[in-house]
Amino acid sequence: MTTTESTAGADLSDLRERMRGPVLAAGDPGYDQARAVWNARFEGRPAAVARCAGAADVIAAVDFVRARELPFAIKSGGHDYSGNSTCDGELVIDLSGMQGIRVDPRTRRAWVQPGVRMGALDHESQAFALATTGGTVSTVGVAGFLLGGGTGHLSRRLGIGADNVRSVDLVTADGELVRASDDENGDLFWAVRGGGGNFGVVTSFELALYPVGPTIAAGQILYPLERAGEVLRAYRDFMAAAPDHVQCYAAFMRLPAVPDFPAAFHGRVVLALVVVDVDPPSDGGDVFGPLRRHGEPILEAITPQPYLAAQQMFDPGMPAGHRWCSRAHCLPELGDGAIETILARIESLPGELSMAYFEPYGGAIARVGPSATAFPHRDAAYSVHLMAGWSDPVDDDEVLAWCRSFHEALAPEATGGVYVNLLSREEEDRVVAAYAGNHERLRQLKLRFDPGNLFRSNHNIEPAATT
Repeated sequence: MTTTESTAGADLSDLRERMRGPVLAAGDPGYDQARAVWNARFEGRPAAVARCAGAADVIAAVDFVRARELPFAIKSGGHDYSGNSTCDGELVIDLSGMQGIRVDPRTRRAWVQPGVRMGALDHESQAFALATTGGTVSTVGVAGFLLGGGTGHLSRRLGIGADNVRSVDLVTADGELVRASDDENGDLFWAVRGGGGNFGVVTSFELALYPVGPTIAAGQILYPLERAGEVLRAYRDFMAAAPDHVQCYAAFMRLPAVPDFPAAFHGRVVLALVVVDVDPPSDGGDVFGPLRRHGEPILEAITPQPYLAAQQMFDPGMPAGHRWCSRAHCLPELGDGAIETILARIESLPGELSMAYFEPYGGAIARVGPSATAFPHRDAAYSVHLMAGWSDPVDDDEVLAWCRSFHEALAPEATGGVYVNLLSREEEDRVVAAYAGNHERLRQLKLRFDPGNLFRSNHNIEPAATT
């Protein structure tokens, strides 16, 4: 598609007449709040923000941009590393106000609108001691999480988030509202479970829920950096034999100066083993014993706690309004090469909120075939994620260079694949790697469902060539 008009010059009166929600331009009350996103690196100033109140508003907005060939972005939770949910001088189709949730405890189903964030879904489903795989930060938007695949504390037990989507309602590039499931529009359903926002605007997700909690075992064990090599090798062995209901992230971070942590380690890089067991042994057995036996931990705090609390363990380290950069790889194993590379570089971790962590896959993730959904990385053992967080734009070049160099150093240990939700804006050349063997099928489906590439403000899958 070739754009022929800018949103800044477009007459918004027709869109305002068709929408129930407001269309906000610069200077309108609420505009600055509406344009805000989580990652302050991408503080866009769109020409207008169309705040959709329901599916009819989404249809009106899609019709508006298609008829005028206007560029636009789509915002749901707004919690993305790449800044694709905002833009400058264009239209934002804002779904964040669509926050309906309905839970049916009898059928163990939830129907969720695209503006819902993870914490709200957890709150509603835990009222019935139910849950589904969700993000590890409560402010993560459910829509972007699910559309990209979705990994978290429950993914080894229940599969990725997309594995638990049972149907979606979606507005297509033609402005039609359709349902997609295994039984209806099956190809489209396959594509949206991992293919991101490339195929339309989802206005509702139907999700499977499972008995979880309300109390689980969770917490962390902190080790000083000088013990990290020994601990990571033991951690690798632990996770190789761990049951599906156990998840453990191995995260390097700079310890904040808070009373819970020993003052001698404030500001120093440490290794945190962040653990969750959603089915702890009833006899009080020590599942995490093998992770405790490596000298004296800085801190050990694994306790019975509400599942809701465990889902918010990472929240303090990922506040809105800071600058963020993401780089990631899928790993075939947690090999000595990857361990040595990360240990050689991690002490220079920049930014007050930066982190590097290993996330184990396996379990239920690996029991689904790589072509069963658009998410292909079923045979990866781990994902390694470099997440730089800082506040001063003056530090941009230094932090971005550190992240890029570290990422390049880890590449020889990786599969070549990457989880699409962890891609940065600067990595559009890795979209093929994000979809691996599923990329060509996705291109063919893009040609079928969005041949003009209307939905392209994302990690874009371009339509296959027609000749």
